[in-house]
Amino acid sequence: MQKIIIATNNDKKLNEIKSLMHMSNINFCSLSDLNIDSCPEPFDTFIENALAKARHASKNTGLPAVADDSGICVDALEGKPGIRSARYASLTATDKENITKLLENLNGETNRKAHFYCSMVFVRHYLDPEPLITEGIWAGEILKSPQGSNGFGYDSIFLDFKTEKSSAELALDIKNRISHRAQALQKLTHKLKMIYD
Repeated sequence: MQKIIIATNNDKKLNEIKSLMHMSNINFCSLSDLNIDSCPEPFDTFIENALAKARHASKNTGLPAVADDSGICVDALEGKPGIRSARYASLTATDKENITKLLENLNGETNRKAHFYCSMVFVRHYLDPEPLITEGIWAGEILKSPQGSNGFGYDSIFLDFKTEKSSAELALDIKNRISHRAQALQKLTHKLKMIYD
C-alpha cells in the first residue's frame, strides 16, 4: 500500500482531506504522525506556499506529499486576508480573533462579496519537476455575525450563495461536495487515481 504524507499539523484540515480522498490503496499520514514541524509560508501566492509545504514534507520523510494553501479573499479588502488568513489578527491568532478582525475591517462596508480559494499540490518526491496542481474556488459573502457551529476558520461568517447558509451551518456531506478544498481535492484525486490505480 502506498503511503502519502499530508503536509499539515491541523487535525481538522487533515480529517477533512482524508475524508475527501477516497483511495483505498493509499495510507495517508500527517506531519504530526511523523513528528515533523510545519513549513514556513514565505510566498505571496497560494500555489507557491502549497508547493513549498509539499516539498518540505517530502524532503523530510522521503514520501510523496500532498499540501494545500487556502484562505478567504474579500473583494472590499482587495483580496485580504488571502494567504495570511490563518495569521490575519496575529501570528498566533485564534479563529475567533481572525473573525473579529475581519468583521471590524468590514464594519459599514456594503460590498461583502468574498470567496474561499484553495491550491492543492502533490509531489512524487522532493525534487519532482512535474507537481500536480489543482485549485478550488467557493463564492459567497461575509456575514455580519457568526452563524453555525460546524467547521473551522472563517466558516461561521462565510455565507454560501447556493444554500444560503453559512459554511458552519452546512452538513458535512454538503460542504464536502461544494467547498473550495473539496473542489481541489476532487480534481487531485482524479489525477492520483491515474498514477496509483
